[in-house]
Amino acid sequence: MNNQPPRFWTYILTDWRHATLYTGMTNHLPYRLIEHFVGIHNGFSNKYHTFFLVWYEETKYVLNAIAREKEIKSWTRDKKVALIEMNNPLWHHLNKDFVGNWPPNEIQIAEMKEYRRHEDERISKQQRQNKNDN
Repeated sequence: MNNQPPRFWTYILTDWRHATLYTGMTNHLPYRLIEHFVGIHNGFSNKYHTFFLVWYEETKYVLNAIAREKEIKSWTRDKKVALIEMNNPLWHHLNKDFVGNWPPNEIQIAEMKEYRRHEDERISKQQRQNKNDN
């Protein structure tokens, strides 16, 4: 049984040159960083190579993380840069703080994929149950 309180993160990623910023939210930041790196979702991060974590904020409420993500996405680049530089003025890549090393190794990638498979199964089961309840 998992006795840890829920954890959610709002985060900002950048590319190597710090030219592009990506704002997101997740319930598992280490695996989400790996997903961005390997291109699981084949989206914005994959296109612009934004895999470097430069800012994050943790909360125990999913709705707070979603609201914060939306708020930050509405900001100008200058305001996002100010937020990053408040706690990370040199734009250090913070990925190692969550993943342990960067880039991720094959074992970490396999663990992320297994986690994702279990999450997808859990969500599908929940959706089927909700459909049956209605």
